[in-house]
Amino acid sequence: MLTVEKIGGTSMSALKEVIDNIIYFERTGELLYNRVFVVSAFSGVTNLLLENKKTKEPGVYHRIVQHKDFHAQLTELTDQLKGINCKYENLGLDLIAANSFIEQHVAKAQTYLESAAIMLASGYVNEGILQAAREILASIGETHSAYVLTNILQHRGLNARLVDLSGFDDQRALTTDERIKDAFSAIDLKSCICIVTGYAKGTEGIMRKFDRGYSEVTFSKIAEILKPQEAIIHKEYHLSTADPGLVGIENVSPVGNTNYDIADQLADVGMEAIHPKASKPLEINGIHLRIKNTFEPGHPGTLITREYVSSLKHVEVITGTDQFVLIDIYDPLMVGNVGSDLEIMQLFARHQISYTFKTTSANSISIVIWENDFDEKVIADLKTSFEKVTIEPVAMVCLLGTNMDYPGLLAKSAAALAKEDINILSAGVALRKVNIQFLIAREHFKKAIIALNKAV
Repeated sequence: MLTVEKIGGTSMSALKEVIDNIIYFERTGELLYNRVFVVSAFSGVTNLLLENKKTKEPGVYHRIVQHKDFHAQLTELTDQLKGINCKYENLGLDLIAANSFIEQHVAKAQTYLESAAIMLASGYVNEGILQAAREILASIGETHSAYVLTNILQHRGLNARLVDLSGFDDQRALTTDERIKDAFSAIDLKSCICIVTGYAKGTEGIMRKFDRGYSEVTFSKIAEILKPQEAIIHKEYHLSTADPGLVGIENVSPVGNTNYDIADQLADVGMEAIHPKASKPLEINGIHLRIKNTFEPGHPGTLITREYVSSLKHVEVITGTDQFVLIDIYDPLMVGNVGSDLEIMQLFARHQISYTFKTTSANSISIVIWENDFDEKVIADLKTSFEKVTIEPVAMVCLLGTNMDYPGLLAKSAAALAKEDINILSAGVALRKVNIQFLIAREHFKKAIIALNKAV
């Protein structure tokens, strides 16, 4: 059967395991083909090109933003990519060809970036050019990793096909979907294995809408177009019942089955099985998604479908984050007043801030947002319209499940937290009861996850 598969950056950096555990595992002959692999850049490369995803340490892109010379950084990047190539020569990589390829590719990117820098210096354009520069840089990482894997597989005798969606040598004004359809139109998938760049060039700019989530969106778009029986994401870990780093690996187990709704709930607290914008086309088209652990190839992983509901009433995943901020808006005039909530939501929309949790009482509305989205301008605007605005850093712990609507779960969970002297600041559960949320003090986050994992 045709599969479309995604390999993340951390897994790509363990390339021997990718080849042994994913490409060749229990496959010979024709079974090696009829597969499409969308690859991320090797771990850390996109951070060097753009910025560190976690620490925000600037990469080459920020040299361009600041109108600084970026040539030395690009040369250093080329050397680092060649260093990565050296690590895989023993796997069969043609080192001379790989080094030549990346030199030529970066040189072409440098030409485009120099033109962009000239346009920026003119003062006539800004945002559009910067976004284009960001896309050009991002594409380097995936083009490099896709070439390396393709070259290795070809030298091992496989009919491997590099599908470069970066569009460096294609000046046609194609949308991302058009580029993908065009790239696969002449490929006989049954007789080859396709290695595809996680970056895809399009007139709409894939990073404008999805930024660093673009490789999963490319993966999703390809699956939507090719209609595989199954889409697979290979990660360096299982989708587990809780974070083994918090509760201990002996106290968790892989989630066998769940549905796309639970995948969305996970993404809402930063625990992405898949980027929510990437999951929607799969869900709508009825394409099953499997999350697999690269380092345990014999394990079936987690199957995510649209219809799945557990036959057993239980909690499937315990998760959360300690990176939230609670904003409480109080005003005695709220009671019976139509429009207070609307006014607050319109203000958040103007500032392009999405919320994860909201609860109300007669005179107050509490909203939880990501700490990274916090903006003092929002608070200032709120204070002009409402009597009192309180801000508090918080953590959220969640119980997730496709079928956990049974008496006593809420009481049992609250009791488990109380037993550890953890005060619940606020709690929420929607009617469908797929996500029970508790807001707590940040310092109690780990203790709360452990307590709930033991209790439910």
